[in-house]
Amino acid sequence: MGVFSNRIDRKQLKPGDHIYSWRQAYIIAHHGIYVGDGMVIHFTRGEDQNHGTRKMLNPFRIISSQPLHRATRDTPCPRCGYQTKTEGVTCTCLDCFLYGGHLYLFEYGVSPAFFLAKARGGTCTTAPSDPTEHVLHRALFLLKNGFGGYNLFKNNCEDFAMYCKTGLVVVIITNISVGQSGQATSLLAAASALLSSPLFFMSTTSFGSLALVGCGMYCVSRYVSDIGVRCDVAKVPVEKILEMAKEDWVMGYTQLCCL
Repeated sequence: MGVFSNRIDRKQLKPGDHIYSWRQAYIIAHHGIYVGDGMVIHFTRGEDQNHGTRKMLNPFRIISSQPLHRATRDTPCPRCGYQTKTEGVTCTCLDCFLYGGHLYLFEYGVSPAFFLAKARGGTCTTAPSDPTEHVLHRALFLLKNGFGGYNLFKNNCEDFAMYCKTGLVVVIITNISVGQSGQATSLLAAASALLSSPLFFMSTTSFGSLALVGCGMYCVSRYVSDIGVRCDVAKVPVEKILEMAKEDWVMGYTQLCCL
């Protein structure tokens, strides 16, 4: 474990660990909670049983970091029974979770300096982890009861794992969102900050200046969007999280229909 890589060996795994594996040429990572005995609980999406395409029941579910593996929609994994049509919170073997990729450990309670030194988002947080028994309780409860609808920017696999580890959710005015932290949000914030900043227009004549401004905006946006730093978070019992997730999805769906 260090600034350059969070890669670990399987022998180092402990129940309650937040793990991840990079997908699609290191563009996005899939996250989960290791629960012991070679099993992982994670939040994913399935494939449409008729056409082999991803379901779009939730209008916000555009893309997903669904893990790929040798099992198919009709052929389950011989060990854990996982199929690609499985969606929501699921428990699979570590092999299905990794799909031949490397194993990485998400770090908690890191210092601000260490957080900023990690060039890639979605690898660590300044928020401390709760005790292992709390982490496993949340993961097992959500395995049974679900974690709402998948949303790349508000309710994804990273949000699921981070909630299991910390119990923290983002509060927006009077509504509560179960996600909005991690690499997807930080990238959007960086792009928005860069395009809206006067520095962007001042530096467009110099590629070096533009790159420097962009890097600075990205680092700042990553830090301020980290769930361990932002002030709009609250500790929410897992028994209430599903109801809040459903309410947030219904509100978003209603807004979309009104467009």
